[in-house]
Amino acid sequence: MDHARVARDVITYLGGTDNINAAAHCATRLRLVINDMDKVDQAALDKDPDLKGTFLAGGMFQIIVGPGDVDIVFSEMVGKGVKEVTKDEAKQEAEKGGNIFSRFIKMIADIFVPVLPALIAGGLMMAINNVLTAEGLFGDKSLIQSWTWLADYADLINMISAAPFAFLPVLIGFSATKRFGGNVYLGAAMGAAMVSTSLLSAYSMTDDAAAAKFWEYTGAEPTWHLFGLEVDKIGYQAMVIPIICVAFILSVIEKQLHKYLSGTADFLLTPLITILVTGFLTFVAVGPITRQLSIWLTNGLEWGFNTLGVLGGLLFGLLYSPIVVTGLHQSFPAVELPLITQLQTEGTGGDFIFPIASMANVAQGAVALAVFFKAKDAKLKGLAGAGGASAVFGITEPAIFGVNLRLRWPFFIGMGAAAIGSAGVALLNVRASSLGAAGFVGFVSIRTEDIVKYLLLEVIVFVIAFACALAYASTRGKASLAGDVDEAALEAEVSAAHAAPVEIPAEAATDFSVTAPIQGRALPLSEVEDQTFASGMLGPGMAIDPAGGPVVSPIDGEILVAFPTGHAYGLRSASGVELLIHVGMDTVQLEGKHFAPKVKAGDKVRRGTPLVEVDWDAVKAAGYKTVTPIVVSNATAFGGVEEAASGEVNRGDALYAVVPAPADA
Repeated sequence: MDHARVARDVITYLGGTDNINAAAHCATRLRLVINDMDKVDQAALDKDPDLKGTFLAGGMFQIIVGPGDVDIVFSEMVGKGVKEVTKDEAKQEAEKGGNIFSRFIKMIADIFVPVLPALIAGGLMMAINNVLTAEGLFGDKSLIQSWTWLADYADLINMISAAPFAFLPVLIGFSATKRFGGNVYLGAAMGAAMVSTSLLSAYSMTDDAAAAKFWEYTGAEPTWHLFGLEVDKIGYQAMVIPIICVAFILSVIEKQLHKYLSGTADFLLTPLITILVTGFLTFVAVGPITRQLSIWLTNGLEWGFNTLGVLGGLLFGLLYSPIVVTGLHQSFPAVELPLITQLQTEGTGGDFIFPIASMANVAQGAVALAVFFKAKDAKLKGLAGAGGASAVFGITEPAIFGVNLRLRWPFFIGMGAAAIGSAGVALLNVRASSLGAAGFVGFVSIRTEDIVKYLLLEVIVFVIAFACALAYASTRGKASLAGDVDEAALEAEVSAAHAAPVEIPAEAATDFSVTAPIQGRALPLSEVEDQTFASGMLGPGMAIDPAGGPVVSPIDGEILVAFPTGHAYGLRSASGVELLIHVGMDTVQLEGKHFAPKVKAGDKVRRGTPLVEVDWDAVKAAGYKTVTPIVVSNATAFGGVEEAASGEVNRGDALYAVVPAPADA
């Protein structure tokens, strides 16, 4: 390959160096952030005989060059003025594309996706509890009143289901800090501080009687006096925006301290200063500001609904789901409870927020269920089904954060359907007489004379949202239903389309050398914890403690065995040496998770051809050792193994040599 020519042509076909915002590379691909894709001549790139294909994934334009060659081509491009960055920096640059709202939505989705299993479980359990405890759903009495033995089961279910939401700042603190690049355990610690039992629960902050009882029980003062300010001791249960802001502040402080401190000082002082400074900022500034926003929001909504009528209902319904995203809806009981009290004492009015919340919840659930019916990706389908079912019973977080915000268009369709239903709520003056599950089962909380109107509006909203989402998914929304892009599979597919037959050079028949298939630290088999390898039972050789990157072929030859799980490979070199590469210890139990195989049995391979890409950090996090033995499985046919490497090795460095069998053997 003429690397200089390839680099020059790639830059030209991409529209020049000015059109390349940032560039990085992995073991086989150039990863490029492009300013204007319209300037890219993809057809010319695909026709280049030295390039193996192109594809767009993760906001980056990726060009498959091949192992060994990609490094040189990349260096040539950098020498011609292309901006070099790391893979992580390239990813960050790619994420900067789009408007501020799109980037904010993606950030929120990135934070919530890891937390979704807990929210889905909690939401569905809340729905079960609502069915068990709702009066009027199965007659005049609830199920637990009819069958008293169910009461303790319902109580336990309610306690467990509430935990993910009550302690949401802990979960989000962990996930958000990871997203912002900070220490996840510091983020979780700050989340725990925000829901400390020393603070009045956010659920009780609008209930004066409950608040007075709490402070009487604890014997503490309800405020702190900090920096000349009086700061309320109120928690942040189920709130989202405060902890995300806190996680961002914490991550910035921590990363700055890491730059200026080192060694023991860094280890001891960085977490101390980070938590101390972040803690004061949280309770003195971030929390109070967010709480004041909540107060303004509720007051504004009450004024708007009462003043604007149908238009007010439409606007409130349109904005309700975005308000849920921020967590500011937690302040709505401050408006709802007085309205309910007025209805109970004076017989007039009632809660208008509850039926509007129900319209929004059902709409978001309906669009998630539409995604369930149209999605091709199994993971997306599972999230959509569980989240949609939870939402129509009143818990929308799994559907909103797991599906609708990630795809965006279902979220907007849900907002529109909710606006129509909420306009109907205002037009027909539908009111609630109590709080409850804001969904289909919420009719038990509606004024008796409004129940039929409420259920009719719910059905209309569901049908509109579901039908519109289904129609969009069948046309313009198809591409987004494929789920997350599997870059490894996409590369394999593109490479296969461009692949030429692999030719093994004639001189390989007399080459008995084995090169390092992974970058890392070479060590003797005796240091491998698995005695089967350490004893040499499976053959002589060496092992490597990986530092990162893919596992590549250490010989020119053929793949004999490639396990579907991606954890082990058998190869035969052109000189007859048979090797076993076992990626990590006991990793077969991962059942293919964190492994992206690149080859199959029968494939011809050259040295440096990727065999598998491994998420080493994820394998370690799952509790598995990553030390990888490379042994000669047919050693009896040869004269032994000569170790050639020790310490740090790069892919392609000499690892050991197999001694040919004696001539008279």
